[in-house]
Parts: sequence; structure tokens; C-alpha cells
Amino acid sequence: MRTIRLLAVAAVVPACLSARATLAAQPQSPRTVTEALVQARAEDGIVNSGAMFSPANGSAKPIAVIWVHGNGVNFYSPTYLTIARELAMRGLTTITVNTRMHDLGNVAGYHGETRIRGGSYWGATSEQVRDLAGWIDFAKQRGFNRVVLVGHSAGATAVQLYGAQRQDDRVAGIVLASGRFRPGTAPVDSARLKEAVRLVAEGHGEDAVPTASRPTVTSAATLLDLANMGVLLTDFYGVEAANPPVTRIRCPILAWFGTKGDVGTAADLELLTSTLKRHSGGPSQVTTALIQNADHMYGGEEAQVAQTLVKWVDDVVAKK
Repeated sequence: MRTIRLLAVAAVVPACLSARATLAAQPQSPRTVTEALVQARAEDGIVNSGAMFSPANGSAKPIAVIWVHGNGVNFYSPTYLTIARELAMRGLTTITVNTRMHDLGNVAGYHGETRIRGGSYWGATSEQVRDLAGWIDFAKQRGFNRVVLVGHSAGATAVQLYGAQRQDDRVAGIVLASGRFRPGTAPVDSARLKEAVRLVAEGHGEDAVPTASRPTVTSAATLLDLANMGVLLTDFYGVEAANPPVTRIRCPILAWFGTKGDVGTAADLELLTSTLKRHSGGPSQVTTALIQNADHMYGGEEAQVAQTLVKWVDDVVAKK
């Protein structure tokens, strides 16, 4: 039976971990946290970079966190690093990771002489499941048989897609950190999509598909990949769709938004919980939370984010 619960988290933290501290004043704790640059190979050979934060005293919990970036950023975005340190100080080994969708554009790798470009302008969103598989393998090699996948903003698409498509028993929980739940409402630009299909078929998938009203550098291949994802992208949680992809996820889910100008509100969290109650199957438990005074990137509230995540891991995930 699926359980829906609201996670209540106290906003009071010790002065040395003040959620109001500026980035420059965030505690650097070489005696309590070890940090290392790491890499993992995706299923198709692409190598992604990341950073691993571990408790230095050897008291790590048996579950690792894999934190996936949002649109246009990467594993070393300042608030991600600070959250990872805060999590490690609380016993959760955390890996902030790149997928092939990091930044606005990148060269993800090569297949022979063929260049594979990534990023939000040229990457294939659906291919991130291959990147996450590589990172979960990496965590296992480091001694972690269970992981929690955290997807921030657009990264939520990556982790929920992996959960639905792979149903990997190593994934002990999924966190939707400021990810959207409401169905996509933008009308499909059929002319633009038709042009994208033509360009890809002719071997010009990296070419942009602009419109008369809004020039863009988004590539034809990227647009076509997004269009082909269908309900996986537009209504993953089944607000309107029947038998949505979320029903194929079995592990617990935690979802949150910040209360200060984030992309969603308490009403969105209520929509998520009420929607999931209507569907049979799906996550074993759904927990929601609000990160007080936090904006979309959680600047200044990193300790509160870490506290919310650790409490959920201890209270829900570790008991499964």
C-alpha cells in the first residue's frame, strides 16, 4: 500500500552550519569530509565527470546519494557542492554528477570519428539513463549497493526516467528537487518539428531549427528526441494521462520546492500526491516537503536541504 506523507523539518541548525551563511562563509571541513574528483563511464562509452564527498571518519551510511544537475549547469555548481558537503557531514556519501546534458553545450565524447555533442542545446535528454547507469555502477564499485537518485530541476526528468525504464533494485529512493509535475501545455510547432525530422534524416541533426518569432540554437536532434519522449516528458505523473510512467516506479519518492520564488509551490505538491492516489501501483511511499526561504537553487539554505534529505533517508528509505 502506498503511503503519502508530509515531511516536517525543523529549520534550526547549529550556528556553524547556519543556513543563512554566505557561500564564502560556508564551512570547509577537511577533517570531517573528504572530496575527490571522479569519473564514470556511461553504457555507450561516454565518460562523465563528478565530485564525491564522503565522511572522513568512516561512519558513512550504507546508502549513497547521486545528485543530478539541472538545465544549463553542471556538477560543480556552487550550491550543489555545498549541499554535498552538508550531506557528507551528516553521514551520506554524495556524488554530484554530470550527465551528457550538462551546461548549454558540450562535446560529450566520440564514437569513432563521430563527435557526440551534449548539453541542453545539442544533447539527447532520453539518453541520460545510460549516464545514470554508469554512475550507479560507480557507486557499487565504491561499496554502495543502494543509492538515492536526486534530480534537481530538469535533472528530475533524468532520475524519474531511469526509475520507470530500468526498475533497478539498487535505486532505494528518488528525489524530485524542484522538478515540475504539471503536464506540458505548450502547443507543438508542427512546422518546426517537421524541419527537425528532415535535418536529422539528412545527417544534419546538430543544425538549429529556428522560428520566425524566436531564433534558437536548439538542435534538430534535441528537438526530435524531446518530441519522441511523449508522455515520459509531458505528463509523467498522469495528471491527465492514463497508466502513466510513474506507475512503473516502485521505490519511495521525496518531492520538494523552495518557498521563495521556486518553480512550484505547495499546490504543486498537493497535485502530485492527489494524482498518485488515483493510480494503482507506483511509488511505495510519497513524501513532500517545503524548503523554507529557499529559491530554485537553494542558495543560503543548503543545510536545510541536506537536513530534509537525511531525515527522509533515515525515516523512510533505510527502513525499506
